[in-house]
Amino acid sequence: MAAIGVHLGCTCACVAVYKDGRADVVANDAGDRVTPAVVGFLENEVIVGLAAKQSRVRNAANTVVKVKQILGRSSDDPQAQKHISESKCPVVEKGGKLRYEIDTGDTVKLASPEDVAKLIFSKMKETAQSALGSDVNDVVITVPFDFGESQKKSLGNVLVYKLGGTSLSVTMIEVNSGIYRVLATKTYDNIGGIRFTEALAQYLASEFQRSYKQDITGNARAMMKLMNSADVAKHSLSTLGSANCFVDSLYDGMDFDCNVSRARFELIGSSLFNQCIEPIKLLLEQVGVKATSVNQVVLCGGSARIPKLQQLIRDLFSDVELLSSIPPDEVIPIGAAIEAGILLGKENPTTDLDTITIECSASDILVKEADESGADKFSVLLPSGTPLPARRQHTLQAPGSFTSVCLELYESIQKSSTPQENSKFAQIVLKDLQKKENGVHDIVTVLTMKRDGSLHVTCTDKDTGRTEMITVEDSS
Repeated sequence: MAAIGVHLGCTCACVAVYKDGRADVVANDAGDRVTPAVVGFLENEVIVGLAAKQSRVRNAANTVVKVKQILGRSSDDPQAQKHISESKCPVVEKGGKLRYEIDTGDTVKLASPEDVAKLIFSKMKETAQSALGSDVNDVVITVPFDFGESQKKSLGNVLVYKLGGTSLSVTMIEVNSGIYRVLATKTYDNIGGIRFTEALAQYLASEFQRSYKQDITGNARAMMKLMNSADVAKHSLSTLGSANCFVDSLYDGMDFDCNVSRARFELIGSSLFNQCIEPIKLLLEQVGVKATSVNQVVLCGGSARIPKLQQLIRDLFSDVELLSSIPPDEVIPIGAAIEAGILLGKENPTTDLDTITIECSASDILVKEADESGADKFSVLLPSGTPLPARRQHTLQAPGSFTSVCLELYESIQKSSTPQENSKFAQIVLKDLQKKENGVHDIVTVLTMKRDGSLHVTCTDKDTGRTEMITVEDSS
């Protein structure tokens, strides 16, 4: 028996097979280990992958790209709105759901993002089954950011850096005795591999203008041809010192041929490289971890292949092991395939320990209190990522003149000292307290969160023993 893991990214998809105790990425029918996440609708057929990407120049209005950006999103979602504005294939709303409008000539039909994603997943399943020579029904699919387990031993702090086609994710993970705890994660939708492709395409357009005195930046068809050529060159420059960009009949019957060196590419993308590194520094500052305290860095995503980017990360973590033995764009599907094997009861090839799932709190739980000046302040009682069940105790003080104290609990997924008022999810009022002319009330608060996310809170006045308690279901 075998199992497969499929990763769907915004620009590409990849499939790995777990069989006979190991996980390997398999190539598609074109011999590529990564398949463009592109679906093209023709008059009598639907094409997926490289063929759809290549035909996009002639069939842009019926070709869907970056479908992951709107999966499960509504029309008022900012990410969906961005996708709708950029998509060459029209996106409309029907019955409260987003649909792609496909016009192949005779009829106009609607395709949901889910249907498009299914076509890509079907393509990846066919790829796996072709390599195995048999049907496969056991599949693990990763859509949001994830990573495969590498080792089950104490590693300390691990930075997971994922630069995909349209976004950048940076995550700090604490690993201890096989338990993974996410300290913080940040995702940036304004930077990704496509930005490097666009920058290179703009450079090629300027070279064409210099040679032929023609500005083609306003010609969508010509620029799409340059984008395709730039994308191929970008991938080549990850392994070669230079790449040749040739486009047949780019504009007005004129062919275009240009050689781009890796040094030139790095100069073109210099500002983008800085944007890719800055999030790492911000995350380190957020979690209070120094670069020297990071033990390992895991690279994920196809754009993390770029040598200049890897060098900048090495410069930032000079004494840290950079894990890149597995190609970055294959890390996630291989992790998914391993997980599929585990779920089938197979032996994990990377460890002799059993895999267990430990529930963790999804967000920070904070209490609102006042500082010495009387201003509001928020204290984190239960940080996000805390393994469950968990118990925390906190003592807050209130002026002795008060006869009642209101304890307010807040939930925040952002690392902010002042969460918005609408994040308040519970409050407890301790009444009939005895006034203290000189002194303060010491209120002992105990929070207990169970594995199901329910939170039990008890507040006790230290002097009188008066107690109030509440239980909030699924507060994490």
